[in-house]
Amino acid sequence: MILLDTERLRLRAFQLDDAEAMHRYAKNNRVGPMAGWAPHESVDETRDVIRMFQQDQDVWAITLKATGELIGSIGLHDRRPDPDIQHDNQREIGYVLSPDHWGRGYVPEAVRELLRHGFVDLGLERIWCGYFDFNDRSRRVVEKCGFTYAFTTTQELTRLDGRTVRSLVYVITRDDYDNRSSLNGGI
Repeated sequence: MILLDTERLRLRAFQLDDAEAMHRYAKNNRVGPMAGWAPHESVDETRDVIRMFQQDQDVWAITLKATGELIGSIGLHDRRPDPDIQHDNQREIGYVLSPDHWGRGYVPEAVRELLRHGFVDLGLERIWCGYFDFNDRSRRVVEKCGFTYAFTTTQELTRLDGRTVRSLVYVITRDDYDNRSSLNGGI
């Protein structure tokens, strides 16, 4: 997995020895349920999730560049939320962050780097990002990063409590990204 750097962050592959640090935020009931999964009950459960990340190779550990501290995760997943354009080269961004680091702009910084990586390095045609209608923090990230509303779906939270929720789905196309980058010197 490629290493990605921003001004303040390093996005790197997860290691099994990240389990303790990840568990500290993954067990918090303010983290997982906002992303559709139940809080982790044990460090062993967190290790299993890290093994899945390692196998899929589509989730980076978000670490502080200055200290190396693990503060969250961000993924660029092979998901295609619009059934009418399944042939496009596309991915979906998903992220979680330790509540200890909320409100500091880390997730928008990491998302912007994944947008750059996706469009410039991987040649993607579109990148999606969605959030549940009750997750105002993710809504703000999507707005700050320039995604455009595409549609709303309903989804059953099978990894949480089985309830059905509304998911608002946003997108940035490569053309949108290129236009914004040329106008603003980057998104």
